[in-house]
Amino acid sequence: MKRCIAYAGAAIAVAVMLGGTARAEKRHIVVTAVEPKGGASVEKEPFPATPLPEGGGYQLKAPNAEGRWEVAVYVFDPRQIFVNEGDEVTLEFVGINGASHPISIGGYDKSFELKRGQSTRVTFTADKAGIFPIVCATHHPTMVAELIVAAKR
Repeated sequence: MKRCIAYAGAAIAVAVMLGGTARAEKRHIVVTAVEPKGGASVEKEPFPATPLPEGGGYQLKAPNAEGRWEVAVYVFDPRQIFVNEGDEVTLEFVGINGASHPISIGGYDKSFELKRGQSTRVTFTADKAGIFPIVCATHHPTMVAELIVAAKR
């Protein structure tokens, strides 16, 4: 068992040392636009007394005639995307919830509109290292992801 742990530790150390040194790869990553929801009846859980923060990504619906209230938030899944500098990246955005999402990828001059039931592919070379925001202008501040580009060594 100790030997397996030692081998695993050595493998991780080598992977960390070699991070960003591999030759460029083609990467295809699917990113979904989703809206996780929850709700309750006021009989079981009181309606929150404190409002959610400002922004289009938060949705808090007051109790209806039957006393049911709901909460939702718009997000990207995954929220962090890791690639290496030099990779040819294709991000395939799929609209699941929300009628429209005006999306931009900071630092890469990419903007487009994603609609429910549609798929939009954006392909580019990750030619600069850093952390770049992927933002839906309508559902900010919750619908934000990060494109993390590891620098070449």
